[in-house]
Amino acid sequence: MGRTLQNTMINLGLQNACDEAVYQLGLDMEELEEIEEDAGLGNGGLGRLAACFLDSMATLGLAAYGYGIRYEYGIFNQKIRDGWQVEEADDWLRHGNPWEKARPEYMLPVHFYGRVEHSASGAKWIDTQVVLALPYDTPVPGYMNNTVNTMRLWSARAPNDFNLRDFNVGDYIQAVLDRNLAENISRVLYPNDNFFEGKELRLKQEYFVVAATLQDIIRRFKASKFGSTDSVRTVFDSFPDQVAIQLNDTHPAMAIPELMRIFVDIEKLPWDKAWDITKRTFAYTNHTVLPEALERWPVDLVEKLLPRHLQIIYEINQRHLDHIASLFPNDVDRLRRMSLIEEGDTKRINMAHLCIVGSHAVNGVAKIHSEIVKTQVFEDFAALEPEKFQNKTNGITPRRWLLLCNPGLAELIAEKIGEDYVRDLSQLTKLHEFVDDDLFIREVAKVKQENKVKFALYLEKEYKVKINPSSMFDVHVKRIHEYKRQLMNCLHIITMYNRIRRDPSKLFVPRTVIIGGKAAPGYHMAKMIIKLINAVAQVVNNDPMVGSKLKVIFLENYRVSLAEKVIPATDLSEQISTAGTEASGTGNMKFMLNGALTIGTMDGANVEMAEEAGEENLFIFGMRVEDVTELDRKGYNAQLYYDRLPELKQAVDQIKSGFFSPKDPNLFNDVVNMLFYHDRFKVFADYEAYVKCQEKVSELYLNSKAWTKMVIRNIAAAGKFSSDRTIKEYARDIWHVEPSDLKIPPPNEPRDAGQDKTPNGTAA
Repeated sequence: MGRTLQNTMINLGLQNACDEAVYQLGLDMEELEEIEEDAGLGNGGLGRLAACFLDSMATLGLAAYGYGIRYEYGIFNQKIRDGWQVEEADDWLRHGNPWEKARPEYMLPVHFYGRVEHSASGAKWIDTQVVLALPYDTPVPGYMNNTVNTMRLWSARAPNDFNLRDFNVGDYIQAVLDRNLAENISRVLYPNDNFFEGKELRLKQEYFVVAATLQDIIRRFKASKFGSTDSVRTVFDSFPDQVAIQLNDTHPAMAIPELMRIFVDIEKLPWDKAWDITKRTFAYTNHTVLPEALERWPVDLVEKLLPRHLQIIYEINQRHLDHIASLFPNDVDRLRRMSLIEEGDTKRINMAHLCIVGSHAVNGVAKIHSEIVKTQVFEDFAALEPEKFQNKTNGITPRRWLLLCNPGLAELIAEKIGEDYVRDLSQLTKLHEFVDDDLFIREVAKVKQENKVKFALYLEKEYKVKINPSSMFDVHVKRIHEYKRQLMNCLHIITMYNRIRRDPSKLFVPRTVIIGGKAAPGYHMAKMIIKLINAVAQVVNNDPMVGSKLKVIFLENYRVSLAEKVIPATDLSEQISTAGTEASGTGNMKFMLNGALTIGTMDGANVEMAEEAGEENLFIFGMRVEDVTELDRKGYNAQLYYDRLPELKQAVDQIKSGFFSPKDPNLFNDVVNMLFYHDRFKVFADYEAYVKCQEKVSELYLNSKAWTKMVIRNIAAAGKFSSDRTIKEYARDIWHVEPSDLKIPPPNEPRDAGQDKTPNGTAA
């Protein structure tokens, strides 16, 4: 979520008033804003997308709730010591959190372990351990519409009789100390991005958020006019018309068997009716195609922790496979491929398959990704129910990612086309009229230059390096991962360095290359990549032959509040994942909206950015998905590229020989070895095209006017990538609710009794 203060002032239309009031108290608002900690309760794109979605849902007047875990420790703080990443705990609640309100009156029990007893009256889950879920509510204000939604985060609490009720004869002190065991559930965020780690505590976290949330939703449904009671029992027929639940990846997949357990075991609905309601309630968004990221929980672990849920999953699977066998008799291989249970040395539950079977809609997050989901990853399921599979291209909120972080540009745009674009970003197309307006071109360039100077001062303060603000700011910020190919950027830096040294008098377009992002603590290769970038920076930044032509900075502790500083100052946005690996990306959209040009592959949302702006207005290079597939078929041989390309050979040899690590010449052996013998992401295969494309970038940068005109064309084409557009599509195609642009009257005005925010809306 990042920081809340400035976003709240903007959405309430109070920023100028607050700035002025604080100034009159002799304080500086910006200084105050810098004191607030980021709420870093997610890892990367997936969590930030949820934050943008909450802003858009409130702005569109949807009665929507965001549910998650109130981690005591969020994503670790990253320190760079001697070029290595070092993790520190993110004690973000140390000074309290003024934005949250604990709601103990809505505390709910969550059960673990135990056993299942079957009887004539049905199944009973008994002898369980109980953990309490305490909700904390954070307000989510819409933009200038007097709507405030809720983000409800659950914190784990031990019940007061924890470890004291059973055979615990007398060790009272130990029993009280053991309360920590229960409360550890919400202690810390697992710091993996795009990687599955099958730990028991992580599964506990996933079930904890799901069980508390579903009880909360059902309590709200029963209290509403729709939860009519038939003598004793609630009638749930209208449940899917009133409730839509969107599964943000497979992490909350246990919601599917949990809702079935509530309906069948507790509410005593017949299986078929419960299953129909469940499917119509859930929809699933897939966020990655990387096999190592897909959740596959060991059956033994689920059996121990959630025995009833395992039985329900087996029953779902049995009925699912019976259905497929009836359509494809004797096709045992299809049954194996489509089963929710994977056989092998350890039996595992494929959570993506569970989500597909238990949902009425499945979507990818960019056109190209949704195609890959349909035709490759889940092709058997798509063949069975093609109408279930959709695309919903990601977006970003223009409130945080333009108004808040780039007020100079936002104001300049408003002068030309009015202020309405903030709620309807498609209006940015009106800027096409000004692409040849010399004054406007100069003003856009001036705003960018001011942002660069401000960020350069920040860098000089934080990193003690002198930055040339007229150099091209070439920025690559995102989680560190092999598929995102920070290594390819690194090879380009080394290549530029070698070119400067080979011919120091030759014209060179000065660059400041900024790379930032966190590596998962257990991801050895990602940590080596950070060390390599810092080692290269050490050499480049201290070579007198290079001077101010080339500077390399590794941005420490990249997070939302730092993104808000670096993105508005960027000239060139690096989006260089291997085609077919980045589901969408959203940083790419933030850079586009803030007047940077993109160098990128035809991957994720880059494809649609090129479609919107015209491919000639992005720097697109490298293999397409088809080329990658073909190269896999032939067999990728990195040695061929190394032998054919002298500059690549030189750069790799320097890494290998210890040119960048003279005290330990073998330091980067693992990295070089990976690049030659097991590089799944084919860095060498795109190196030549990348370097050539970068030459075109430098050439255009020399012509400031032509560069800025291309920038304006990009901003004018960025309208599609508002999360408002994305949410309207979810609302229309999946949730079946109507967004309302009604502005609720403020509390000081009398309200019309007839005015209802969502006349017949589902709560998403």
